[in-house]
Amino acid sequence: SGETSAFGPTRNPHDPERVPGGSSSGSAAAVAAGMVDIAIASDTGGSIRNPASFCGVVGLKPTYGLVSRYGLVDLAMSLDSPGPIAPDAYGVALAMDVIAGHDPRDPVTSRRRLRFIEALNGFEPEGTRIAVSDALFEGVEEDVVRVTKRAIRFFEEKGAEIVEVDLPSIWSAFPTYYLVMYPEFASAMQKFDGLKYGYHVDAEDLYTAVARARAEALGAEVKRRIILGTYISMAEVSKKWYTLAQRARRAIVRMFEDVFRRADVLMAPTVPFLPFKIGERIDDPVKMYMSDALTVPANLAGIPAISFPAGEARGLPVGVQIMGPKYSDPLLVSMVRFFEKEGGA
Repeated sequence: SGETSAFGPTRNPHDPERVPGGSSSGSAAAVAAGMVDIAIASDTGGSIRNPASFCGVVGLKPTYGLVSRYGLVDLAMSLDSPGPIAPDAYGVALAMDVIAGHDPRDPVTSRRRLRFIEALNGFEPEGTRIAVSDALFEGVEEDVVRVTKRAIRFFEEKGAEIVEVDLPSIWSAFPTYYLVMYPEFASAMQKFDGLKYGYHVDAEDLYTAVARARAEALGAEVKRRIILGTYISMAEVSKKWYTLAQRARRAIVRMFEDVFRRADVLMAPTVPFLPFKIGERIDDPVKMYMSDALTVPANLAGIPAISFPAGEARGLPVGVQIMGPKYSDPLLVSMVRFFEKEGGA
């Protein structure tokens, strides 16, 4: 949510009493406030799209492996996707033409070269099939539903075909994400022992130095994730949780493959609710995690997803999300560009 920085909470430029979304809070808030033209962020379960939605800017989670993770402080390496946040689709396209591409320092990066500026104004709504699903509107605030459905109608009125789809595995994505992310995060955090990396404490012995460094430097949420990740990956329980989550993840990938055989893209809300007030959810991690309910499926499947401002409700921005098959990133950006140019918001 952007509330737990060592420097205090990041604030939403649209209402300083509300959160900017997270975890790439500063990137989105800086762009929305006009402090910078483009910012680089990272998305593990929605951390580009969530703050882009809350701050009323455009954020792209690229296809997994399209942008190098080299230099990224990892959260969960099988999910992490660096990407841009900008005021509009043009800024996102500019950034992607620079940062996308193969990097020998990151073995998962693709050698496929996508052109973003070249494709920016090439979207044709006629012949485009847009999938929608009632499952992605369950539990979503009415204001968010209204803005999202208006954006879908905009594309339909311009000639796109709307395709109703079932998403049988979609609600397994939320628990699956946390069962995958926690162990990867716990593993990644092992290097922050206060010796070579992280907060350093002088102590009489190595054990005390490491224990004190972690106790003093890590916040409650970080500790929670390390403890849960270590438990989930224990040999005694890994088959019950982690192995099961990996099977569920494969089912989610197959579900999206089925969707994109019937449609070109899938549209949905980005976040189920409007930006909430600072402090409102900080003591309830379950409520806080619900911010990611609609964004984590794209990370599990490795597909691209973009959030763009589609309107306002109660004076606050509402983001709508477009997901597509792998390497359809330029199409998603061009759809947002079309929406902007044709006055969709």
